[in-house]
Amino acid sequence: MPVLIFVLVTGITVLSVFAIERGEQERDAADVARKAQAMTSAIERRAYTSSAYLRAGAALLSTQDEVTPELFRRFVSELRLDANYRGAEGIGWAPVVEAAELAAFEARLGMSRRDEQHVTPTIEEQPRDLLTPILFLQPDTVRNRRALGYDMYSEPTRRAAMDLAAANDRPTASGPVVLVQEGGGDAVGFLIMMPVFEGLSSSRELKGFIYSPFNASQFLASASDLVSYDDIGARLLDGETADPVPMARSDAWLDGRSAVVREVNLANRTMMLEVQSTREEGLSSMSMITLLFGLAVASLLMLVARLLTQQTLEDRRAISWFEEQNSIRNSLTRELNHRVKNTLANVLSIVSLTRRRAMDLDEFAEGLDGRIRALSATHDLLTQSDWGTTPIRAVVEVELAPYARDEDHQLDLVGPHTELAPNDALSLGLAIHELATNAAKYGSLSVPGGKVTVRWSQINDTLAKIEWIESDGPPVSQPQRRGFGTDLIEKIVAHELRHPVELDFRPEGVRCSLLVPVRERSEFELRSKGPGARELDADEEKPGP
Repeated sequence: MPVLIFVLVTGITVLSVFAIERGEQERDAADVARKAQAMTSAIERRAYTSSAYLRAGAALLSTQDEVTPELFRRFVSELRLDANYRGAEGIGWAPVVEAAELAAFEARLGMSRRDEQHVTPTIEEQPRDLLTPILFLQPDTVRNRRALGYDMYSEPTRRAAMDLAAANDRPTASGPVVLVQEGGGDAVGFLIMMPVFEGLSSSRELKGFIYSPFNASQFLASASDLVSYDDIGARLLDGETADPVPMARSDAWLDGRSAVVREVNLANRTMMLEVQSTREEGLSSMSMITLLFGLAVASLLMLVARLLTQQTLEDRRAISWFEEQNSIRNSLTRELNHRVKNTLANVLSIVSLTRRRAMDLDEFAEGLDGRIRALSATHDLLTQSDWGTTPIRAVVEVELAPYARDEDHQLDLVGPHTELAPNDALSLGLAIHELATNAAKYGSLSVPGGKVTVRWSQINDTLAKIEWIESDGPPVSQPQRRGFGTDLIEKIVAHELRHPVELDFRPEGVRCSLLVPVRERSEFELRSKGPGARELDADEEKPGP
């Protein structure tokens, strides 16, 4: 029961934790999806803003016969680029130049520079007829000056974007490139190109390109700043290739973790935005509190249930013990009553027979005293053994003890170790007492040098034979009348032992042969038959004399 309670409460706790974690995951997924949508909108809004600036610039420059540095600088300054244009390096102008016009363009490129400026890559390095080198790039910074003179049309990715922009006449983003401004760096970026045509006629001639270069990482970070950036990571990929190419990623991005993917239309080019949760994996604080609290409650309930169960078991054991003790007490009371009755019956029989055979009061008192003492001596033996089995040798020795210390007589006790039941030992003790008393009065114990031999053996597992043999005493004659001892042995003892007794008065000495039952303990010991069951000595059913 304690284990069942622990498992049940733990199961409920685990289900609760599972539900909490499921809710946390769904909430986290919804939050990531919301932030992904917000970042997608922010990126597209920045692309729209940049495209709008470039369209305005294209409209202006198409109406000018010549794009001068002052005109371009004033145009960019009038735009007042603010935080909405973060991530962009600025706005640049790259006219279309034929190879024959390259010298004049380089002279114009170096007008405001101390050193000569050349178009890169050179015609010698990469022969070509048409060039689109960068002439202006505002704001005028050291970083942006690195890009001046670079022929964007010489590089395949930029050239593809420029051709597509000229064909569609609208802002077009390039694929991933490393901006010239990076110098020796490898930071990935992209450009948004807007073609500028000469005049407004249908047969317009391409004049050049106004464009904005972007550092992809800064562009992604600026878009991320518009949303709550806590616990999320983002990555921007070019979606125009079969295998999307990563362009930028936030510092919190974790490889291998699932992400929400959104398609971004960035200036006529499809890009992919991936947003993921960066919340630490594992149980949330609420789940941990629930789990610990549940385990604590489960353990406490298990402990209480176990204590109650143990107390119940102890109470049951105590009740069983009291019932057993009560049963034993009742059995002992019945056993004591039975044994007292048997003893009193024996005493009454002894008194009756002694009185019947006694010639005077002294003879009656002497005979009664000896027999009661014999009964008492055997009782002492049984008490010492807790009314268990008693050896034959012990019964014989206690009855012949008064004669064992007499040097004029010889006692020879021979036989194996054999145990007798309590009532059988009492009967044997009475028989030995009567034989010893008779031998002390008339037999071998009445004269010096007399000898008594007591020999016993086990005939089988259930029966023992005991022989009393007197020798070296006065001649024995047949008694003229039956005495009490003879009646006691042949009637009372034979009845108690359930076997006949052979008593022979031979001239050389009295001989007596007794058969005594040898019983198992289970036949006479107290036996428990359950609480309240009646426990009897096997001798209880045996009628008294």
